[in-house]
Amino acid sequence: MGNESKRANKSPLSAREGKVFIDGTLVADTCKFQLVFTPKVWEGKTLNEHGTNRRWIGYDITGTIEQWKTNSMFKKKVMNYIKNGKTPEFQIQGKSDDKNCDYYEKKGDSVTAVGCVMTGDIPLMELDTDGDVVKESIKFGAKDLV
Repeated sequence: MGNESKRANKSPLSAREGKVFIDGTLVADTCKFQLVFTPKVWEGKTLNEHGTNRRWIGYDITGTIEQWKTNSMFKKKVMNYIKNGKTPEFQIQGKSDDKNCDYYEKKGDSVTAVGCVMTGDIPLMELDTDGDVVKESIKFGAKDLV
């Protein structure tokens, strides 16, 4: 049996422990948040090398917020755009605060995406006789991370 009984449990990061803020306001009804960094990669070969050389030459930042619909924030942004033609931008911050994981030592983790612009369908209204409660999923792209 050896040292196996003395080992601590592995504590992976829980996706359930955290918060999302849009422009500093807590999105209290968030049920899913994802923020993705995708590098733009240059690839090329040189004479006498069999492998491919690669380097990052830029990036794209995209994400999705899913929330139970309890307010009309996104609809208001759409209506303001239709009225004044100005693209709405957001600052979106995600905070992970699972205090019982091995990922970080009790400090938490945070990332803020700036210059966020909605990029997918924006549900304005949903009615359904077979429906339950409304969940909206908003896709966005960001200019940078801080």
